[in-house]
Amino acid sequence: MRALVYHGPAQTSWDTVPDPVIEEPGDAIVRIDATTVCATDLHIRQGDLPEVKPGTVVGHEAVGEVVEVGGEVHHLRPGDQVIVSSVSACGDCKDCRDARYGQCRGGGGWILGNLINGTQAELVRVPFADHSTTRRPSGLPLDDAVLLAELLPTAYEVGVRNGHVCPGDTVVVVGAGPVGLATVLVARLYSPRRVIVVDLAGARLETALRVGADAAESPGRMIADLAEGPGADVVVEASGDPDGFVLCTRAIRTGGHIATIGTHGKPATLHLESLWRKNVTISMGQVDTSSTQWLLELTRCGRLPVSRLVTHTFGLDRMEDAYEVFAHGTTTGALKVVLHRE
Repeated sequence: MRALVYHGPAQTSWDTVPDPVIEEPGDAIVRIDATTVCATDLHIRQGDLPEVKPGTVVGHEAVGEVVEVGGEVHHLRPGDQVIVSSVSACGDCKDCRDARYGQCRGGGGWILGNLINGTQAELVRVPFADHSTTRRPSGLPLDDAVLLAELLPTAYEVGVRNGHVCPGDTVVVVGAGPVGLATVLVARLYSPRRVIVVDLAGARLETALRVGADAAESPGRMIADLAEGPGADVVVEASGDPDGFVLCTRAIRTGGHIATIGTHGKPATLHLESLWRKNVTISMGQVDTSSTQWLLELTRCGRLPVSRLVTHTFGLDRMEDAYEVFAHGTTTGALKVVLHRE
């Protein structure tokens, strides 16, 4: 098969590699119909995640068709259409029983495209397939379905839910990339008073308004007004930038919640000298994808208009082109890029 292989910092290539095979009885082999690129993949390509070894097939989000299953896979059969979760769940350990799949102690967690070969390929081996896939309804488009593999669960679980967004809240989202804009969509389900988006790219601020933000501006007067006034109830850090985290600490109100959702490849300064007396809660974490089925139903019924987040589509063999377009999203206008099997 063909796959995108990581060879070391700043080195990836679309190579011919051996087809995956069933290695454990809980495995399934899935033919990739759609996959996508996320900010974490960019960090891997830059060499920010040393646990990813050269020779690894990158990617952890996909939709496809089951072509083979192991002897202990009971809920899937060849021909089933599935969403492959970005995290794998053994289903038996304490964390999995508590729906903390991202912290699986039984060999799962975030392993696809990280510790084992991932989804930016023609085929992928999915461990613990019964617990690590969700059936894709026939009426759910591929481009919508692939956003349920990680993007939407991350926006909800790590951003909106961990940030305790409530009706009437003022919510600030720092960073108008894909996960920041997905956070705007999901936060709207909770009837906040205002959703404010902060970013440096004018095109992305315009997109933020189109997906439901009440205001979208560059950092400056708006953050200063929040810092000098009552502050935001919830601030979601979705930029993955150290300066973005500092903006969050300035904008939050006393007793508010900061939910860190961006992928950080560099240290960020925590100004405890200005935060300790404000009773601020700061949360962060690995997505669990325990909310995928609920988000799927909301997407199916039109409550989450996610299709506007997909801006570019490519064939699988144009993986390197997709990376370049996505990596320069502030100039190309790219949010989510989706690659289809042709």
